[in-house]
Amino acid sequence: MDGDWEEVSRLLLPPPIHGAHSPIRGLAFDTHQELLWLGNDYGRVSSFCNAADPQAYTSFVAGDGPVAQIIFHRKGVIALTPTSVHMALRRGQPMWHIAHEEMKDLRCMSFTTARGTSDILVAGAQNLMFVIDVEKGTIKKQIPATSHYSLMKRSRYICAATLQGDVHVLDPTTFNLLKSWPAHSAAVHDMDAQHDFIVTCGYSRRHLQANYMLDPLVNVFNLKTLESFNPISFPAGAAFVRMHPKMSSTMMIVSQIGQMQVVDLMNVNTSTNMRQAAVMQYIQGLEIATSGEALVMTDSECQAQIWGSRAKLRFTDLNMPIEIADAEDQTHQLDWSADTPLSTVGIPYYRETLLSAWPSHMIFEIGAPPPAIESSFVSSLKTIGGYTSTPNISHTRRNQVENTRITTKVASSIQAPMFLSDKENAKLKQSGDISERRISDVANATNMDSAALKAEVPDVYRNVEIKYSRFGIDDFDFGYYNKTEFSGLETHIANSYANALLQLMRFTPLIRNLALQHTATACISDLCLLCEMGFLVDMLEKANGTACQATNMLKTLGYHPPAKNLGLLEEDAPMGSTLTSMLQKLNQFLLDRFSADFKSMLPNSSAFDQLFATSATTSIKCEFCRTEQTRPGTTLVNELTYPPPKLVQRNARQAKLTFSQILKLSIERETTSRGWCSRCMKYQPLNTTKRIHSAPVVLMLNAAANSPEAKQFWGTPGWLPEEIGIIIDKQQFYCYEGEGLEHHLQRGAYNIAVYSLVGIAADIDSGRHEKPHLVSFVNVSHSRSEVPGTSQWHLFNDFLVRPIKAQDALTFNTAWKLPSVITYQLKSHCNSIDDSWKQIMDRDLLYRDTNTRSSPRTYRPLTANLETPDSTTIVALDTEFVSVKQPQIQMHSDGVRETIRPTVHALARVSVVRTVGEDEGLPFIDDYITVRDKVFDYLTNFSGIVASDLDVRTSTHNLVSLKVAYKKLWILLNLGCKFLGHSMKTDFRVVNIHIPKAQRIDTAELFWIKEQRRTLSLSFLAYLVLKEDIQVGTHDSIEDSRTALKLYKKHQEFTDAGILRSILNDIYGRGKELGFKVPVKRVKGMETPGPSPTPTLVALGEVDVSAGAGSGPVTPVRRPLGLVPGTGGSFGGGFTPGSGSPFA
Repeated sequence: MDGDWEEVSRLLLPPPIHGAHSPIRGLAFDTHQELLWLGNDYGRVSSFCNAADPQAYTSFVAGDGPVAQIIFHRKGVIALTPTSVHMALRRGQPMWHIAHEEMKDLRCMSFTTARGTSDILVAGAQNLMFVIDVEKGTIKKQIPATSHYSLMKRSRYICAATLQGDVHVLDPTTFNLLKSWPAHSAAVHDMDAQHDFIVTCGYSRRHLQANYMLDPLVNVFNLKTLESFNPISFPAGAAFVRMHPKMSSTMMIVSQIGQMQVVDLMNVNTSTNMRQAAVMQYIQGLEIATSGEALVMTDSECQAQIWGSRAKLRFTDLNMPIEIADAEDQTHQLDWSADTPLSTVGIPYYRETLLSAWPSHMIFEIGAPPPAIESSFVSSLKTIGGYTSTPNISHTRRNQVENTRITTKVASSIQAPMFLSDKENAKLKQSGDISERRISDVANATNMDSAALKAEVPDVYRNVEIKYSRFGIDDFDFGYYNKTEFSGLETHIANSYANALLQLMRFTPLIRNLALQHTATACISDLCLLCEMGFLVDMLEKANGTACQATNMLKTLGYHPPAKNLGLLEEDAPMGSTLTSMLQKLNQFLLDRFSADFKSMLPNSSAFDQLFATSATTSIKCEFCRTEQTRPGTTLVNELTYPPPKLVQRNARQAKLTFSQILKLSIERETTSRGWCSRCMKYQPLNTTKRIHSAPVVLMLNAAANSPEAKQFWGTPGWLPEEIGIIIDKQQFYCYEGEGLEHHLQRGAYNIAVYSLVGIAADIDSGRHEKPHLVSFVNVSHSRSEVPGTSQWHLFNDFLVRPIKAQDALTFNTAWKLPSVITYQLKSHCNSIDDSWKQIMDRDLLYRDTNTRSSPRTYRPLTANLETPDSTTIVALDTEFVSVKQPQIQMHSDGVRETIRPTVHALARVSVVRTVGEDEGLPFIDDYITVRDKVFDYLTNFSGIVASDLDVRTSTHNLVSLKVAYKKLWILLNLGCKFLGHSMKTDFRVVNIHIPKAQRIDTAELFWIKEQRRTLSLSFLAYLVLKEDIQVGTHDSIEDSRTALKLYKKHQEFTDAGILRSILNDIYGRGKELGFKVPVKRVKGMETPGPSPTPTLVALGEVDVSAGAGSGPVTPVRRPLGLVPGTGGSFGGGFTPGSGSPFA
């Protein structure tokens, strides 16, 4: 009982009709709702809500005679009278009523299991006990009673008080007597059993007299040891006793004259908490709420006194909302006549979906309307010989039924765009542009100005899905969903729910700067998430609106064991986990990992904590001995906490808290809980407070909008401010917004830090048949290098990106849109875009050889100070990959196969070849990648990779982690190098890197005629143009890189000679004759070879010529390119078409 406990209110139990007031016989606090239940002598049960000003809620008759006891089930309330057991809904409607001829004097009942509420045991001053099934409302069994019982409580066992003053401990399963304890010499007046204790108070006979008196002692019995404790002295005479529901060793004793005392069973001598209730006669009943924050006493004047702290008064911890009957609307009389205009009838305004708006999946078309008869059909009718006929001018074939159900309808969701290949086919068949419904049209149709206030989810917020044609994902039109300069993220990869948070972090300038600066260091840890964040940010910035994927970032996340344990992976998430809870846990996990990754390179630096951590000292004080302990700490993510609703008087207005006030409560977070006190040497109430020392530059918040109270705050339009001000003075945290912020800025009395809202990740629950998903709303103006004049809010719905208004971004609808993660950044640090990492980028990885194997080298790293890649450098690239996950295919009833998720590939080999100088054609990167995932297909015929190549125990190659191989390419990319290869789009997708168009040279595009709508394979071009057979039996990435280099040089020669167009026409002409395949006769009779041997390095600067670095045809005209302008390559000689070439 806290110091501020007092009598809050009183209520008088209403008398029955034509009767006098009745004493209160049964009383109990509801365990599921904020209700107080009282019974009277006539079997009537009444409930009351609002403890501060009790109001009648329901009332019903449970049976004949006084109400002996009331207990609660999640579905209703159970009341006991002497001859019956009655269960009713909390609204009053009866569920079942049981009366039995052997029910003669029932007095007590209890649930049979500790947490289960399926069966109850009913007993009384009779020889039989009954077990009743609560769900069915039937008697399951009748059991002979060991004794007559007056009271019954459920704890570890079923505890029952007899009429003779004993307490019986019964087995909850068999109901056999386990222990009998003589509690009082005459009778037990009151009893309670909770946790490990039974406490009783009762009567004893006065010395040498016949009447009885209340014992001045409270008896205690330990259920663990089944032994008695020393009794507790209470000189006033203990009439009622209750154990505290939250404090396992604390009980309350009340006398008949209203004296109350709180006693700790483990420390009896120090209990001094006493109160006195205002009672005219005597107390008749006592009960404590399950929350421990309220108690009720009934007196002989038919009144109930409710006690508690006005600030904390509540009955339950997790209460269900009370169903309140709708008030009847007053009807207005309306004079109605034939001349009354219909406009006099008002039309209500609805913000929620009406019951008449049936869901689309429940609308069915029954039958088909008849086809419409065209006027031209009627006009062409001719009658010949008594028969009327006309030519068939319909659009259907003979005996074909016309589909008359097709009508022009506006799509209710985002329609998938046409495949790119289908668009090209349509353009060839039609003249002019094809009109296609764009995502901008969809957005305009939804009236985005008030989208968040609508009951229906706007189309642009719904799930977006990738469709796959026979050409794979490259045929999907991502540009249909995004016309901005900001790139979205694809969804076909595992754990893509994180896209919303990754976009939010990418547009937070300080996270962006920190990630890129760390990525530019020498860090090569394959589990470094901060490096992966830097790679992702750089890719999104270079993509400039092209859809990207966070494959490597999310793969690395999946490799962290704590991520699986925390339920951050979709495939391992616990049953019932929501995406918003997973995203909030991921937010905390990523910042923790970012901190560890940052300190791995700069262990003595505190820069990360200064940017992201809230520094505070936590004080823990024992409320009993006042001992205080402090410990410093930092918090990277603050979770918002919302105060529980206060019970106020009816019609009283309650001031609503602002966002800044909620933020202050959440960061300071003052709590009271029970914990171990080292001085008291036992569990005591502990008060925890925080003293704030500093606020971070980037403030990351988890909204935690799960409770009805939280949703009520977020449902208020304009509740989330775009700017807040924070003051930390004398270790106190103050937060302001709106007019309060303006006032402090004008005064300038305190050093106030102004924060701007960067963005919000939000949960969208479209309902119906769509799964919930996450989107982000970002003010991209903070991430620009120059400060724009206005805010620029954008919606990022995976790969759907479009600008929206600030009002729509900051308005939430509790029916389908709720916040998950919120990011604020110090306003002075907005638009601080730091690209200095490009000048300090560590390049040592290109010059270092980490291969410790004794096998011959197929490569030679770059030579320091002699080979310095820059924007004039061209490197030839080719990759090989393996399959790590099979595609998910759905077969429809009509036999059509639909790809749900394509095959997942993993990078297995990367080869990068020099293109100029004496070492032209010599690789400086030839890395094999250790694949962490299980490989189900090595694709040996296409990749040349076998299982032993990627096995660290058997491989003879340079095995590196994906991080090392990726970072080498990333360094070359940011040095400005141009990448040369053939059909590199798939390579870059598997590598998960974006190469700008200005840095790509694709020979598939160089040798391509757009009108032919077909690209040529590398082996076919090598056969026709270079007179070479490649990829015989299998593929080799070094061979393919060199071939692409030769084709590029030939393209330059054809261009300089002015014969490129004619050469391309000849190639396509010859290709049609050969079916665009290398003739089979060139490999006829040859044995199927194994993987082609990769050419090995013979000596420094030399490569075995017979292995594929031999001379190729060139024309006299050449252009200098590469590192040293003007230097020739190793591909010398004249142009001599070979046998079988179309140029022979």
